[in-house]
Amino acid sequence: MLIAGVDEVGRGALAGPVVAAAVILKKDIKGLNDSKKISEPKRQMLYKEIMKHASSIAVGIKWNSYIDKHNIKVASEHAMIDAINDLPKQPDKVLVDGFGLDIPITNQGIVKGDQKITAIMAASIIAKVTRDEIMRSFHYIYPMYDFLNNKGYGTPNHRKALKKFSFTKIHRQTFKPISRMINK
Repeated sequence: MLIAGVDEVGRGALAGPVVAAAVILKKDIKGLNDSKKISEPKRQMLYKEIMKHASSIAVGIKWNSYIDKHNIKVASEHAMIDAINDLPKQPDKVLVDGFGLDIPITNQGIVKGDQKITAIMAASIIAKVTRDEIMRSFHYIYPMYDFLNNKGYGTPNHRKALKKFSFTKIHRQTFKPISRMINK
């Protein structure tokens, strides 16, 4: 039975996309954990191991304009569904971090699944490394927002830059504090 783990990252960010990954592992990989609980160098190393030892991997991305149009919950679900649908090998069952999905494949939402299920941990790492690379590229376009360090999340420096420079095309305009800036 092929089981895919699915997770997303970037849900609470003020800028950039929400990124989901679906992963079917063919063997256990030592050191997996929730991507937020692993250092960046270890995530990079595990990313390479997952890419090498997974039987199927896919990523779904929903950009800030999609998030603004549909809301973050819907965008997150759609990114996860895209990742599942794009898997080269389709799973028999999907284990999702948090909540189940409305898809024709048997699936189960597991609260804190990214801390319990290795396939979900692997998906968490693939999604986080992918999103971090996207935000790193935006840092070179918009260096004043320090995306290299904050990855689009609402850190004090990012909020300061928003006050000073306003928002960019990659900011989520429906998210506070950005929506407050727009509606002034």
